[in-house]
Amino acid sequence: MTAIIEFIAFLVDSALFAILVIVVANAVVSWLIVFDIVNLRNPQARSVVAFLDRVTAPLLAPFRRFIPPIGGVDITPMVLMLIIIGAQRYLLPAFFGWLEVLAGGPTPG
Repeated sequence: MTAIIEFIAFLVDSALFAILVIVVANAVVSWLIVFDIVNLRNPQARSVVAFLDRVTAPLLAPFRRFIPPIGGVDITPMVLMLIIIGAQRYLLPAFFGWLEVLAGGPTPG
């Protein structure tokens, strides 16, 4: 791959990984709140939870419209994680390989 395409691929992959980490952190923190390990009366904990909720809510909202909680458990973070991992593993390499061919690089074999 050309250097610029590799760099763009790195940035996109890193952004998806950061989103994945934030979704996992939000899920773990929500469990810690449910089991009363994290106390939301603590201002620092409340601000961290608010940040995670603000970042993940727009990403999870489309899935929550179609996937109801199962037994009171919200599985939409897991669905989003599977989509992100699938995009990282299958879609991005194919897309950037195609982009390299368009840029005049060697054809993928």
